[in-house]
Amino acid sequence: MLKLCSCSVTDQLQASVQCRFPGSPSPFAFRRRSPVSVSCSPLSRLKLTPVQAVLSSQQKEVAEVVKSGSGSLADLLRLGSLAEDGLSYNEKYIVRCYEVGINKTATIETLANLLQEVGSNHAQSLGFSTDGFATTPTMRKMHLIWVTARMHIEIYKYPAWSDVVEIETWCQSEGRIGTRRDWILKDAATGELIGRATGKWVMMNQDTRRLQKVSDDVREEHLIFCPREPRLAFPEKNNRSLKKIIKLEDPAQYSRLRLTPRRADLDMNHHVNYVTYIGWVLESMPQEIIDTHELQSITLDYRRECLQDDVVDSLTSLEPIDGTETVSEHNGTNGSTAAREDADCPKFLHLLRVSCDGLEINRGRTEWRKKPAR
Repeated sequence: MLKLCSCSVTDQLQASVQCRFPGSPSPFAFRRRSPVSVSCSPLSRLKLTPVQAVLSSQQKEVAEVVKSGSGSLADLLRLGSLAEDGLSYNEKYIVRCYEVGINKTATIETLANLLQEVGSNHAQSLGFSTDGFATTPTMRKMHLIWVTARMHIEIYKYPAWSDVVEIETWCQSEGRIGTRRDWILKDAATGELIGRATGKWVMMNQDTRRLQKVSDDVREEHLIFCPREPRLAFPEKNNRSLKKIIKLEDPAQYSRLRLTPRRADLDMNHHVNYVTYIGWVLESMPQEIIDTHELQSITLDYRRECLQDDVVDSLTSLEPIDGTETVSEHNGTNGSTAAREDADCPKFLHLLRVSCDGLEINRGRTEWRKKPAR
């Protein structure tokens, strides 16, 4: 007995790319009048609604473009594009169920990964290398790569499962030593600003692992895609992204010792991906803060590479309040008014170091706010 094919839209798309039959000019046989039938096999047909018919037609076009070699399937399905002036890139992302944490909202690691993804897609859309690291032709010739020096992320409202996040990004020169990338995050449904971020990268020789100044050749290749006038995600004076991170000294109030990189933590440059450091920093946060607060901002200064065989200690202490030298308890210091006012929005200093010799890997600073009522 023959069984009627009940292909979903996703099934139809996959079939449009993968399935072809002898003597058939296209994966599907389409009719211009309603109802429309689609052939998932020579002996079965599925009646399509008008909406499904339009989708099927679009899928046919996708298959033809991919077959012609004029674009990849990822390029066609990606919800991103350059701005009209070519100086910024915008892309939309759906928050998946596995990207949501205990607060029923996207985790900070999820959002940091999205920042990395949209930055890489921006670079590819400009014709830079397809290795995901935005290397220019001169950089590839000289075996140079970008490595993260500093990241600052502020989240004003965390998106939930199935929310659509719209991210705009652009890059620009950062003095003689590196480059800068900025991001704006919005709720795609409402246009509400939900976050901002900025990062700095420096150039490293991939073979020697030594930092190198940005040459004029690289700068010329890079600057053509940068705004003519400086454009900052954080234009206001004395913003958090500019705040210097003081070194956390022992003894730390909280610690999580002997963390080890997993194979999945390594990126294409064979060192630990910068998003992994965020997770390590949060591992030593006190549980009472995790239970009652959510992360408002995080700043990370990257001091050295972490390799697969390194063992890492994560240390955390409350940030000393101006005018005080130490923080005794997370409820405040010496009963000061500033400490009491800071109790609902505590700030912490963080240090990641190599366990065996204490070498500094990363300095961090976080600010937290009370969880909103759900």
